Amino acid sequence: MISYLTALPNRDLVVAGHQQTTRDWWETRRPAFDLVASQLVIQEARQGNVTYAQNRLQALREIPLLSINEAAISLAETFVNRGPLPQKANIDALHIATAVTNGVEYLLTWNCKHIANANMRNQIERLCRQQGYEPTIICTPDQL
Repeated sequence: MISYLTALPNRDLVVAGHQQTTRDWWETRRPAFDLVASQLVIQEARQGNVTYAQNRLQALREIPLLSINEAAISLAETFVNRGPLPQKANIDALHIATAVTNGVEYLLTWNCKHIANANMRNQIERLCRQQGYEPTIICTPDQL
């Protein structure tokens, strides 16, 4: 989401629409929520072009970071080993698990391949409950 917030407008109309939706959400809806991120988000924000990375990190600078603990790592492994996420999506699984184990109500993302994927939602939620956690609501900015 942060990359959509800080990037130059994209020529692809779908991506440009997501960027605008993200900017609108950030300006109008953000104050209604207590935002959090994780070290994973910081690591992703640091990647790529230095100037754009600085912009992403600036947007994240006052957002508290969640801990990535053993419980999150274990739940992420469950999502990959017993769940719908493939091994190559282990970082995406850790994003979800970090939100779940920290009691985050909403996980906001544009990653619809492995995170905000309706085909995976029921299984992720089932695995969360089996492990004793209430699932996080995973959605895109336009859904929230």
